[in-house]
Amino acid sequence: MAGNLPGPPHTPGTPRVLRAMNDRAALDLLLEHGPLSRTRIGKLTGLSKPTASQLLARLEAAGLVVATGTSEGRPGPNAQLYTVNARAAHVAGLDVNGRRIAAAVADVTGRTVGEFELATPGRRADSVVRQVAEALDGAVKDAGLTRADVHRIVIGTPGAFDPGTGRLRYASHLPGWHSPTLLDELAASLPMPVEYENDVNLVAVAEQRLGAARGYEDFVLLWNEEGLGAALVINGRLHRGFTGGAGEVGFLPVPGTPLVRQVVKANSGGFQELAGAQSVPRLARSLGIDTPQQPYARVAAGLLARAAAAYEEDEALAELLHQYAQRLATGLASVTAVLDPGLIVLAGGAVAAGGEVLRSLIQSELAELAASRPRLVVGEIDRTPVLRGALERALADTRDEVFDTSR
Repeated sequence: MAGNLPGPPHTPGTPRVLRAMNDRAALDLLLEHGPLSRTRIGKLTGLSKPTASQLLARLEAAGLVVATGTSEGRPGPNAQLYTVNARAAHVAGLDVNGRRIAAAVADVTGRTVGEFELATPGRRADSVVRQVAEALDGAVKDAGLTRADVHRIVIGTPGAFDPGTGRLRYASHLPGWHSPTLLDELAASLPMPVEYENDVNLVAVAEQRLGAARGYEDFVLLWNEEGLGAALVINGRLHRGFTGGAGEVGFLPVPGTPLVRQVVKANSGGFQELAGAQSVPRLARSLGIDTPQQPYARVAAGLLARAAAAYEEDEALAELLHQYAQRLATGLASVTAVLDPGLIVLAGGAVAAGGEVLRSLIQSELAELAASRPRLVVGEIDRTPVLRGALERALADTRDEVFDTSR
């Protein structure tokens, strides 16, 4: 039937495309500034009052904006305010590690409306699909929604799924996630598009959108918690590498530690052994500081926070920070020599705990070891950064789809 045939392609500059561009500009302004009046939207977009009125009527009819109160405190009659309709779309994010799956749901404005955490230690390796569904359903239920309300889900895991084989690489410690059919099974079990991303890459997404890397097109994020890894952002885009393994700097051979061979089997490498969380309690004991060894990440964070607080008063703790800063700078010098980033963001509990004191020491050490002088900052997304990055990634794609009024 003729009614089922697709229409002619839209060419740039046609009225429909121009209207869609104005619609998207207005929606982005509402997301950035919050509720705005018709007059304010017109000034910010450069549109006339009649055109701005038509735009808002169009977006309201499409369910993308809603009227919300009126402006107050200004001369003249109060103006009607408009905001993005939060219920126009919802997305989900999952943060997976060996102990639990954390899930969250956000509305299209970015506000988190549901959260859930599923403990997974000792779970059977063949139940990954069920675990993902259970975690997602928990967050969806907490949000008062159903699965059908979720437009897209982004799952963050350690390592990366090889684009050629579909297998998860660089994360042998994650049971059940290495089946070559897993991605197909998850796609078949979930009714929405599913995307996958390395967890450290998602932290970089969160920092670039909301945190310490805003405004930077080229930066490196060093993550140090249970594992040591990096995210590489070049020209505003994540660099993932041929197999998705770009940024797996824990495997980087570095001076100061024995050469690690068969790193995939060992799930460790030179930089991980030198400066990973497990190295901090060992270093502390070598300096005469009494400390437990495990759990590594928690113990390391506690030691570094304690050392930063007592830096001027305790010689042994000050030496702990100095030596640890030198270890981190050793690996970062290699990364800097290859990528020459303008910014390095330090994130993850085992390094952020050292705060400004540790950051300053790493900056000084790196100045001695590297030819260039990248700026070092501590990450700003300190609550569930992987989840926040997963939601931001899902929101970007979903907004492109839902806010496109040209179709």
